[in-house]
Amino acid sequence: MDACSYDALAAVRAMADELTETVGLARALASCGRVVDLAGLDQQIGLLCAKSLDLSPDEGRGLRPNLIVLSVAMDTLSRVLADQAAPSG
Repeated sequence: MDACSYDALAAVRAMADELTETVGLARALASCGRVVDLAGLDQQIGLLCAKSLDLSPDEGRGLRPNLIVLSVAMDTLSRVLADQAAPSG
């Protein structure tokens, strides 16, 4: 493989990691009471899913840890937002 070869798995991993960072930042901001704009996040997650499905089965299995971390980050953000939306008292 030459240096100019495209590494699809590395590209999808990088995308998953970037989304995980974005979701983590949104969670941190929301935890501090800041309003977060999640517009477009669903489209990026959809693109990540599509790119993941384009990988070979072996490559896809290699991506699983990144997707699990992203899923946990999304669940955590969801809980923070749900707690903020819940009426207090």
